[in-house]
Amino acid sequence: MSHDAEFLTVHRDGGIAVVTLDNPPVNALSAGVRKALWDAVDRLDADRDIRAVVLICAGRTFIAGADVREFGQPPVPPHLPDLVDHIEAAAKPWIAAIHGSALGGGFEIAMGCRFRVALSSARVGLPEVNLGIVPGASGTVRTPRLGGAAAAVELATSGRPWSAGKAQKAGLIDTVLEDDLLAGAVAFARAALDRPLPPPTSQREVGPMDDGFWDEARKTAARQGHQAPLRALDCIRFATEAPFAEAMAYERETFLELRASDEAAALRHVFFAERAAPRPAWLEGVTALPMRKVGVIGGGTMGAGIAAACRMAGLPVVLIERDGEALARGVANIDQTFAGAVSRGKLTDAARADLLAGVTGSTDYAALADCDLVIEAVFEEIGVKREVFAKLGQVCREDAVLATNTSYLDPRAIVAGMPHGRRFIGLHFFSPAHVMKLLEIVPTPETSDEVLATAFALARTLGKIPVRAGICEGFIGNRIFKRYRAEAEALLRQGVALADVDAAMRGFGFRMGPFEAQDLSGLDIAFLQREGARAAGQVIPDTLSDILVRAGRKGQKTGGGWYDYPAESRRPQVSRATAELLAPHVAAPQAMTVEAIAAHLVGAMADEGRDILADGIAASAADIDLVEIHGYGFPRWKGGPMFFAGIR
Repeated sequence: MSHDAEFLTVHRDGGIAVVTLDNPPVNALSAGVRKALWDAVDRLDADRDIRAVVLICAGRTFIAGADVREFGQPPVPPHLPDLVDHIEAAAKPWIAAIHGSALGGGFEIAMGCRFRVALSSARVGLPEVNLGIVPGASGTVRTPRLGGAAAAVELATSGRPWSAGKAQKAGLIDTVLEDDLLAGAVAFARAALDRPLPPPTSQREVGPMDDGFWDEARKTAARQGHQAPLRALDCIRFATEAPFAEAMAYERETFLELRASDEAAALRHVFFAERAAPRPAWLEGVTALPMRKVGVIGGGTMGAGIAAACRMAGLPVVLIERDGEALARGVANIDQTFAGAVSRGKLTDAARADLLAGVTGSTDYAALADCDLVIEAVFEEIGVKREVFAKLGQVCREDAVLATNTSYLDPRAIVAGMPHGRRFIGLHFFSPAHVMKLLEIVPTPETSDEVLATAFALARTLGKIPVRAGICEGFIGNRIFKRYRAEAEALLRQGVALADVDAAMRGFGFRMGPFEAQDLSGLDIAFLQREGARAAGQVIPDTLSDILVRAGRKGQKTGGGWYDYPAESRRPQVSRATAELLAPHVAAPQAMTVEAIAAHLVGAMADEGRDILADGIAASAADIDLVEIHGYGFPRWKGGPMFFAGIR
């Protein structure tokens, strides 16, 4: 056995050299790793006793990509494209043995090898578009030569990885193994040496595709909203029509151009913010409490979504409802989520049955006695919530974490006077809770650090992005959304057409404008919250949406809100009824460019974010950006309202 620098170990198995790469945690391609691999090629080529080389990785994964610590830094030689070429040109054929994920540069290294074998559980992919760039070391050039243009387009423009089985069908992987990757790879290498070697990937032919294929691919890539998928498509098309060297130069030029773009900077910002969010530094050393069973109060849309999310993460759930009929509806709501996953091919019927079997339904709060965490998701009315927590205080263990899913109410008021206040916390899920990734975590002044750590641990278990929020009306997300909505209405009052406002925000990158989004969720939700505040004596001026709700226009569910929705249609149509209702409250029509509208509304969001930071409601500008991206559809390639406004 010999050691190649600090990252590689080489041992011999007859005439096969096994190179084991070990650069925890994900074997990233740092400058040191690239140099070690380069030197290993030269050393093993010079060794007469070696006939082939197996490249395998220690730890949980194959090479998972570039070293994120080098993002934004000047590249250090050997550069990755040169290393891939060097491996491909080796006198001894290299075989990549893949487990875990071979992503980005890791997959490009594998494509530089003469062969690729993988465990059936492995995945391969080119996720660079998620960082606003294209593959920079032959991903758009070698992939079509190995697996064809269609495979290259799907991998490089979507950024989504493929299973080993799917990759094998496309020709990107030569053999899929069920177990013992090392033994299988060595056996594969020996067998391969007895046959003529296939040409290196760079020398393989790639068939041209017709214009119709590229037109459809462009439509699909354009739906992502930012330029990297379209530029990746351009690189792949060029690679199918030009010699290898010219295609490599074109890819590299595109990669370097995009790496310096605003979109790439924004997506890097989001990447690092997401990476840091689940384990904030201020919780280091704090131990989370165990989570073996979760209780959920309320089986409506939100409660069922929370319960489904917990079950899909492997947690047993106790669902509590007020009576048998409501309980049956709640369990059916949960099962409907699982059924949807079955219809999309995400779950088998057997897995659906197992998930549902892990839900225990009851109308008796005593069933929560052995739950480690209980999440209340009942109607957003403080009296109802206080009644729930009074019951929880009687039946739950003193060390059980008790959480409210309130989106507006003050959590302190919900549990005022309850004993053991340290165990109480706000967990604001977003609907649908089994899909939306944001979780606002709202501690009270009494919440213990262990309970706070438990909330962050729950977010990690559920695969959500957690953000700590201070207590104020709407916390972080709904406070900004309220300002956004108010500013959008202010533009209407000034005479800007509501369709223009929505079009401006879609053009900026939102999937929906503010008025379309309100119609989808229902105008009556915020209306009822304002009515409750008015009933409590607060002076809250009427909004334009209040006028619509009082006229029976609550959004899509009533066939009309800001827009009209003809029967069985979700396509908004400009409404004469809305225009007549609002006419006394709006100025004469005023032209405003879509760029000016978007700048005004995004600027208002950033201004509210500044106030939120000043009030101590959010710990950082990046946290606010995560809330807006994952809870409210802010385009991630713009980095969030704070990043977009230059607030760090």
